Amino acid sequence: RGVRSIKALPVGDWNQYFLVINRNKKSLAVDLNTDSGREVLFRLVKEADVFLTNVTRENLEKWQVTYDRLSSLNPRLIYATASGFGQFGTSNRPSFDLTVQALTGLMTRLGEPGQPPIYVGMGSGDAMGGLMTALAITIALHAREKTGRGQLIDASLYGAQLFLAAPMLQGFLATRSERFSRQQSRRAPPNPLWNTYQAADKWIFLCLENNDENWAKLAGTLGDVAAAADARFATTENRRRNAAEVVEALDSAIGRRPAAAWLDEWQAAGLAAGPINNLAELAKDPQAWDNGYLTRTRCDEVNREVMVRGFPTGFSKTPATLRSLGPELGQDTEQILVESLGYSWEEVVALKEEGAIL
Repeated sequence: RGVRSIKALPVGDWNQYFLVINRNKKSLAVDLNTDSGREVLFRLVKEADVFLTNVTRENLEKWQVTYDRLSSLNPRLIYATASGFGQFGTSNRPSFDLTVQALTGLMTRLGEPGQPPIYVGMGSGDAMGGLMTALAITIALHAREKTGRGQLIDASLYGAQLFLAAPMLQGFLATRSERFSRQQSRRAPPNPLWNTYQAADKWIFLCLENNDENWAKLAGTLGDVAAAADARFATTENRRRNAAEVVEALDSAIGRRPAAAWLDEWQAAGLAAGPINNLAELAKDPQAWDNGYLTRTRCDEVNREVMVRGFPTGFSKTPATLRSLGPELGQDTEQILVESLGYSWEEVVALKEEGAIL
């Protein structure tokens, strides 16, 4: 809620980080340091399907909201922890997207050899952690339909980012080959047809298996007779062995024309490639708007319509809707207590006077 910047730089004139991530939610603010506040939570737990937390074990014990305590109140409860490093082991370092990613081998795999490792930015590890937590909750709810019992689940930031690293991680575990763990130069890749190239106006990602059919099609579009006839590029093995020379030839040819021209021609030839867009280009992409991946909504904080991320999945019978941006702290406390938990207004007033609710 207090994060209004990224890397200590303000982002816009409204709290987009909190308001977008917490859209369509209600806010109940309870002080768990009070007996009455804990009783409110216990009453809520008895009616709940899922309890989700990312606070420390010490605070869970202090506030009497451990798995053993809450599951005794509601044996069907799914108690989900989003931890830093998992439930077991001795690591208790602070966990952030960046610091955990540094442990997984992801960063040392990215970037050019001899250059600093690259952080996969934009909170990719945090997002994967959230997705793993949601998936685990869904599976646990499905299991409860069969068993009638809730359970304790954990989806850690460390485990989620190891999952994010899976393609290279599993390759290394299977072969112990450094090619899966070290940085790879775009100028001498294992497959020069699966590589980034700079067109006259922007970068392109070419995604082709290194086989003779693909090379023949690609060479036919280049307008470079010498490259197409070069014996060093004539076979799969030759292209692999002479990858640096293939990249040099493709760099020279692709740099002569704008990306759109190449992409149109390659699509017609059945060759897979895509533009490497920046965020400004993404924000104008009709495909993103047509599918609801980007949308607009009203923001009361700045009293205007704002552009926000939409929904990444589609449902034909129950489509997602953006009903509201993130709530103010405790915005819905009274409504939830009265309408969902059956408190009287007199009880709500007493809880407020005691400082148990905000």
